Amino acid sequence: MKLLVGLGNPGNQYSRHRHNAGFMVLDALHERASGSEWREKYVGLAARGILAGREVTLLKPQTFMNLSGRSVQRACQQMGVRPQDILVVHDDLDLPYGEVRAKMGGGHGGHNGLRDINATVGADYARVRVGIGRPTVGTVEHFVLTPFSGEEAVTLPDVLARAAEAAEYAVAQGIEAAMNKYNGKAPAPKKK
Repeated sequence: MKLLVGLGNPGNQYSRHRHNAGFMVLDALHERASGSEWREKYVGLAARGILAGREVTLLKPQTFMNLSGRSVQRACQQMGVRPQDILVVHDDLDLPYGEVRAKMGGGHGGHNGLRDINATVGADYARVRVGIGRPTVGTVEHFVLTPFSGEEAVTLPDVLARAAEAAEYAVAQGIEAAMNKYNGKAPAPKKK
């Protein structure tokens, strides 16, 4: 993997929302990679670093979720990256809160950020999915644009660390190895 993309919405008002789990994981990866300063590039914020002994570019699109593909496409064109060299980290309603799964390719599952990336660069990229669960009341749109609950916020650092670990493992060993290691039942997040 050469390009690691975290999905989210730009702006402080969205920073702790469920839909920004991808941005949160990328921040953890940035720390693991001893990343360079974030710079405006590729219609996003980009940084370079070393993960698992490999040079990577980290990208947080600043286009808002529904237009994430524009940023990813720009990075691919300017870096000469193929979809097979991309890993996208994103929130996933279809996984219970706290689950982390790796995946290669596939549909968008109703996720508008993935929908736009699929439309612009194709669907043949690796993914790390961060489970946020589904709302028990209200609409999905409202749910993804609200912060994690108090109880979730306590365990969120462990969930984000596991997702960052899965992404780094995918860089080191490939997405299939990451799928084999991380797609089982997740350990219960530790309560602080």
